Amino acid sequence: MAPKTYSCKKIMSADEDAKWLEWVTKQFESIAGEDKEIDLEEFKTALKVKESFFAERFFALFDSDGSGSISLDELLKAFNLLIHGSDTDKLRFLFQVYDVDGSGSIDPDELRTVLKSCLLENAISLPEEKLDDLTLVLFQSADKDNSGSITFQELKEELERFPEVMENLTISAANWLKPPTLKKKNHTPRYLTRAYWHNNRSKVLFMFSYCCVNILLFTLAAVNHSSLGGWIMVAKGCGQCLNFNCTFIVVLMLRRCLTWLRTTFITNFLPLDQNVILHELVGYTVFILTVVHTAAHVINFINKAISPGSYTFWEYLLTLRPGIGWVYGSASITGILLQLLIFLMLVCSCTFVRKGGHFEVFYWTHLSYIWIWILLFLHTPKFWKWFLVPGLLFVMEKVFGMAASRMGGLYIVEVNLLPSKVTHLVVKRPPSFQYKPGDYVYLNIPVIAKYEWHPFTISSAPEQEDTLWLHIRSLGQWTNSLYEYFCSPETAKRYHNKKCVQNMKKKKHQSQEHLFSGTIANNTDDQIELTSYKPCRSQPGDEIRISLEKCGSTQGHNGGENHQICNIKCYIDGPFGTPSRRIFTSDHAVLIGAGIGITPFASILQSIMYRYRMMKQNCPNCKYSWCETLKGNEMTLRKVDFIWINRDQKFFEWFVSLLTKLELDQADEEPEGRFLEMHMYMTSALGKNDMKAIGLQMALDLLAKKEERDSITGLKTRTQPGRPDWNKVFQKIEQENKGKVQVFFCGSPALAKVIKAHCEQFNFKFFKENF
Repeated sequence: MAPKTYSCKKIMSADEDAKWLEWVTKQFESIAGEDKEIDLEEFKTALKVKESFFAERFFALFDSDGSGSISLDELLKAFNLLIHGSDTDKLRFLFQVYDVDGSGSIDPDELRTVLKSCLLENAISLPEEKLDDLTLVLFQSADKDNSGSITFQELKEELERFPEVMENLTISAANWLKPPTLKKKNHTPRYLTRAYWHNNRSKVLFMFSYCCVNILLFTLAAVNHSSLGGWIMVAKGCGQCLNFNCTFIVVLMLRRCLTWLRTTFITNFLPLDQNVILHELVGYTVFILTVVHTAAHVINFINKAISPGSYTFWEYLLTLRPGIGWVYGSASITGILLQLLIFLMLVCSCTFVRKGGHFEVFYWTHLSYIWIWILLFLHTPKFWKWFLVPGLLFVMEKVFGMAASRMGGLYIVEVNLLPSKVTHLVVKRPPSFQYKPGDYVYLNIPVIAKYEWHPFTISSAPEQEDTLWLHIRSLGQWTNSLYEYFCSPETAKRYHNKKCVQNMKKKKHQSQEHLFSGTIANNTDDQIELTSYKPCRSQPGDEIRISLEKCGSTQGHNGGENHQICNIKCYIDGPFGTPSRRIFTSDHAVLIGAGIGITPFASILQSIMYRYRMMKQNCPNCKYSWCETLKGNEMTLRKVDFIWINRDQKFFEWFVSLLTKLELDQADEEPEGRFLEMHMYMTSALGKNDMKAIGLQMALDLLAKKEERDSITGLKTRTQPGRPDWNKVFQKIEQENKGKVQVFFCGSPALAKVIKAHCEQFNFKFFKENF
């Protein structure tokens, strides 16, 4: 089987190389002048090589006559060698790139220069000491005879220790100089396949039922008004459908009711996890029905205005004189206002508004639903019958939410400003606030905006009793205002004197000591006096560590402070459930987060590991549990794979301390393998099949093996360059055979489509977070 696989790769590689060669030729001809030659700057532009070191090395090797410019013949000759040459020819070219001075061997300084250029090309920032370590570990590994230099044979032997690098290096020259990514055609999934039905049967059945209800309502209303003419039949049919849809759209956003339904068997039959998408779909349906309804009435008005002795068209449309409607004949005017408001709401709900930095525009225009309901009561005498029950539930939810959000005295007690303008809020948690991992809340901070509420996922675990965490990415006006508020020197100064410490201090009381925490009342060189404390059980004579958390903060680049202790009033409405609540019913859960999409999984991972530790407190013989807080049906998980995809190195700083703790929680290997496996991917880093990354990735692998820690994140888990190969990822998961696999994703919609398509291919259940 192996030779066939390799042959297939060779065929695919030949096609890639042919397309790449054609692209290079066109690029050369478009840039070269009348002399048909290109210089170094033109060469960098033509092949889109960012880093000058590699551009200079490639240019010097391609310039066979040393003229300082490359002709098309020289370029094609070099590429022909890389494409059709032997494995040794390709390795020889790689060696020449690293052999900067052309001495026939690579010394430590040359290797360091190459690795430093690799770091720049891969957008990785490491201290000089770490670069020295990478250089040393790779040089020592490759310099077999300890001669102080690496020969071609030694480099070849070193590469052969990394089979995947060797294979990619010798198969396709198209990966050596990175060409532009070719757009692949999107393959539309076959909607009625078994795999698609497995993931979408509840949605398909719901959509079928929804369409049937609308068709039935339209038909009944049209038939009842058949004596009034065709356009009236259309208008009345659409009007009846609007009565249903304008109330049903409310049902889809009754968050508390939906959260409760998630705990019942109904969740197996209704697409509760897709309520937001369905809400949008019903919104578009309302707009279409409104347009058709209005158009039918307008045409009817035109026909009526033609009749002698009748009102004019404009009187029908813009006045109360014809008496159309049950409240002072206002049906026409209220209809026009409804059309305008619905159109405004639709436009301001589009993705380019909501996610284009204008969330507040969407938020405030969406509140016009109140005026729409009022106008609907005035427009038609039947709407109130449809709206009675959903409206009552809506009002109850709002009243309960307002009451709950004002209780408990919530305060933001700590703020951390993280890379990429992420604000980490630590909120004092009221005792009555109970939530599940992955839930979200609506947050209001009066000092930022008195009347605005915004949804954010809780990133702390429910088992964390005193506080709850929110990680907020700055993407719109409100979130940017939040970040800038804590960046300002005035805010930092305001809370500078509110010191907070965590201190363990010996204070013997027969059989226990105390853990002190609170505000500093008196601080001298000899002692720290605290105004309050809470007890901590310990035995007399036990060794304890005194830990004083530094209250002074590190200055940020904007003049504000990265860490602040504060006391800011806030309000929270929630919690509300998400698809993540299904995780604990899986056998094998796969959590995939892209960027800040890790937020819901931060809470889930902490809770999973807490429950895992509790399960480990069972007697292996009689299964007796020493943990009374965890029921047997609350944790059926046998395996968890966590995949985090980040664009840049600094994004890993958001949750690296949490992930480090999770690694420590399962420091000992389990007989059946690790319960939690983490997979980190950095998309800005070039893969091992790119020549500009080969040396660096080899060095990172060697150093990680030596130090048992990844140089990029500091975790034991090695950060993989590039994007995941989803086929390989899911094949490995399938081969583990741990039971029912459910994939949970939070991130960009484009990546969600890719992952969902692969889940359907492997018959895995797919769930997407809405935030």
